[in-house]
Amino acid sequence: MDYLLQLAADPAAWVALATLIAMEVVLGIDNLIFISILTNKLPEAERERARRIGISLALIMRLALLGTIAFIVQLTEPVFTALGHGFSWRDLILIAGGLFLVWKATKEIHHNVDPDPGPDMFDGRAATIGFSAAIAQILVLDLVFSVDSIITAVGMTDHIPIMIIAVVVTVLIMLLAATPLANFIQANPTIVMLALAFLLMIGTALIADGFGFHVPKEFIYVAMAFSAAVEALNMLARTREKKRAAQRAASGGESQPRAGP
Repeated sequence: MDYLLQLAADPAAWVALATLIAMEVVLGIDNLIFISILTNKLPEAERERARRIGISLALIMRLALLGTIAFIVQLTEPVFTALGHGFSWRDLILIAGGLFLVWKATKEIHHNVDPDPGPDMFDGRAATIGFSAAIAQILVLDLVFSVDSIITAVGMTDHIPIMIIAVVVTVLIMLLAATPLANFIQANPTIVMLALAFLLMIGTALIADGFGFHVPKEFIYVAMAFSAAVEALNMLARTREKKRAAQRAASGGESQPRAGP
C-alpha cells in the first residue's frame, strides 16, 4: 500500500502513465481496425458481441502477460541465428502475425475487388465467416499485438501498476471506439479498402521488424494519417457533389412546365 501511495504522489509516475496510455492507444489502432473489418463480416446481430468478446480477450491476454513479465522480457533473447540475424521468440511471433495480417488483408482486398472470384488460392467461397472463426482470428492478432504492447510498456516504465492501469484504460477506450469505428467503416466502402491497405502495411512492418529491420512506428502512423486525410477530402468532395446534383435535380424539376389539361 505504501508503494502505491508513493507512486501516486510521484509526478514522474503520472507523466509515465499518460505517455504509456497514449502509446498504447496508438498501438491499439491496428488491433481495432482488424477487429472492425473482421466483425463487419458477421451477421449484424452478432457483430457487437464479437467486438466485446474480442477486445475483452485482448484485456485478459495483456493482464496475463503482465503477470509473467519476467518471461515476456526473455522473449527478446535470441534462440537461434539465421541469415546473420539472431531470432528471438518475439521476432518469430511478429513474423507469424505479420504474415497472417498480409495474408488476411490480401484475401479481403481480393474479395473486395472481385466479389465473385473463381476457385483460386484465396478460396472462392462467399467472403463470410462464422462467429467462432472470427473470435479465433481476433485471438491470434490479440496475441501478436499484446506481446508487442507489453514489451513496449516494459521499455517505458518499471512499475507494474502503471502498466496495468494503462492497459485497462486503453482497452476501455477500444471498447468505446469499436462500434462507432466499425459502423463508419461499414458505411463508407472506400474506407474498407483504405483500412485493408493499412493492415497490409502494418503486417509488412511486423515482418520487417521480426527480421531485424525496424521501421519506426511514427512513419507508419504519419502515412496512415496522411492517407486518412486524403480520403476525408475525397469523402467531402463526394458529399458536396451529391448535394449539388440533388439541388440541380430539384431545380430542374421545378423549372419544367406543367402539362396541359
